[in-house]
Amino acid sequence: MSNLEEPDYQVLQSELNIEIRLYKPMIIAEVNVEGIRKDAIRDGFRLIADYIFGNNTNGSRTKIPGRAKNGLKIPMTAPVQQQSTGKSWQISFVMPSKYTIDSLPEPKNDRVKLKEILSKKFIVIQFSGKISNENLAEHEKQLMNYIKAKDFKTYGSPKYAFYNPPWTLPFMRRNEVMLEINKQ
Repeated sequence: MSNLEEPDYQVLQSELNIEIRLYKPMIIAEVNVEGIRKDAIRDGFRLIADYIFGNNTNGSRTKIPGRAKNGLKIPMTAPVQQQSTGKSWQISFVMPSKYTIDSLPEPKNDRVKLKEILSKKFIVIQFSGKISNENLAEHEKQLMNYIKAKDFKTYGSPKYAFYNPPWTLPFMRRNEVMLEINKQ
C-alpha cells in the first residue's frame, strides 16, 4: 500500500501520535450509506471501487472527441475515509492529484458524487490495530481529551481514515481519527 498516492498535507505541529495538518485542496469521490459503521464502510468501499475500476463514462466531464465508451480505470489511493452524518455514513476516496474535477470521468452510479474540497486544517491521531468500534472509540477519546486540554475549536463529526487493506496484520495498519479545526 505504500506506493498509493495519499492526500497532500503539511504537518504544522506534532506531539506524540497527534498532528495538526493543513491539507491542500483535493477532489473526492463520495457515497452516503445508511446502516451500522462496519457495513457502511464495506458497502461504500464497493460503490466507490466500482467507480474507480471503470464503472464510469471514460472521459472528462467536458466531452473530448475520440474517447472510448468503456470505463476508465482510475488509480487507487489511500486512505478510505468514513464520517458519520447522523443515521448514515459518508464514505470517500481522494482522487489522484493528476485529475481535475473536469477531467475525471462521470460516475455511472448516481450515488457516487465527485466533490472539490478546499484546503482545510485537521487535528489527527494516528494509531495501528483493527478498525473495531472499540479501537476507534479509544483513540477518538484520546484525541478529544487532547483537543479539550489545548482548547482547540473543532467542526463536524470525527472522520476515520484507513490506509491498509483488511489482510494487513493489525500491528502494521495505519488508521487515523481526524477533526477539522479553526484556521488560526
